[in-house]
Amino acid sequence: MDLDLTPDQELIRDTVRAFARERVAPVAEELDREARFPVELAREMAELGLMGVPIPEHYGGAGGDTVSYAIAVEELTRVDSSVAITVAAHTSLGTMPIFLFGSDEQKERWLPDLASGRKLAAFGLTEPDAGSDAGATRTTAALRDGSWVVNGSKMFITNAGTELTWGVTITARTGEDEISNLVVENGTPGYAISEPLHKLGWKASDTRELTFADCSVPEGNLLGPRGKGFAQFLEILDGGRISVAAMGVGLAQGAYDLAYAYAQERQQFGKPIAKFQAVAFKLADMAVEIEAGRQLVYKAAWLKDTGRPFALEAAMAKLYTGELSHRVVNHALQIHGGYGFMDEFPISRLYRDQKILEIGEGTNEVQRLVIARLLGL
Repeated sequence: MDLDLTPDQELIRDTVRAFARERVAPVAEELDREARFPVELAREMAELGLMGVPIPEHYGGAGGDTVSYAIAVEELTRVDSSVAITVAAHTSLGTMPIFLFGSDEQKERWLPDLASGRKLAAFGLTEPDAGSDAGATRTTAALRDGSWVVNGSKMFITNAGTELTWGVTITARTGEDEISNLVVENGTPGYAISEPLHKLGWKASDTRELTFADCSVPEGNLLGPRGKGFAQFLEILDGGRISVAAMGVGLAQGAYDLAYAYAQERQQFGKPIAKFQAVAFKLADMAVEIEAGRQLVYKAAWLKDTGRPFALEAAMAKLYTGELSHRVVNHALQIHGGYGFMDEFPISRLYRDQKILEIGEGTNEVQRLVIARLLGL
């Protein structure tokens, strides 16, 4: 058993960590306050190869493994979740369906722009009335004269409306008991994108509602075999859970870093509060849980890289790190006391950003359902 990172994995960790500290950290508070999508940061990450870490170099990606990708997401989230989810949603949800299920022609046509980060991609699964019950999709696509005519709506879709966005892969009913995946490029007539939604956290990420009204999509934009959309998006969600779990570890680590530094500086009763057992034990517990969560994430990513089944471990990692990040950021804000309640301190942003990690990519409740089924219960 070798738990050391490879030289390539260490390089991406150090590169992303430096980028997050030097380029993201100085503007994170401003981006959050203004709810402004970080276009320039996205372009810089594209130049670093961070928008296609696990995609082969042939298609414009970095040719890295899943562990490297998880490390990159973790390091970004350690500083800012909005930037991290932009990368994670684009890669795991936007680009990966085309890489996994697209035809050779579709891959050659779309992947180079996406894997290189010149364009951003989105994935449209959730609907106003189809959240945890993703199979309850009501969006329809009817084949007429060589085109799919799409009608319906999608909700809470990341990366769909930026100036860099290329398009979205959506789930739609193409028959009575049939769900398929279709690619809809931005600018397609009948496809409307709402103004950015106002959120509790992830304020600098792009989140929209999408509407399709007799939206005509070329027949060739069907992704994979007709009727296989349900199985496809379940596979996509399995992989996506690794990146969201990495976000949970990264946010917890970032919150711990802030609390650790603050506890050394803040003095009460004549000494740093880190010297009080009540605070020191909180930090000790946080450190233990973060390391446990990190190993869950890395194992799930490693299993995926070795071609083994990883759905159970990905669901476990996602559940544990979602709850872990909740506990850690709550303790970290408590250590900050009243200052943690002020927006001038970044811990308040991390506190707001955390909650969605227990909802997106499958709620805690759904993760327990997935885990129980995969355990044969």
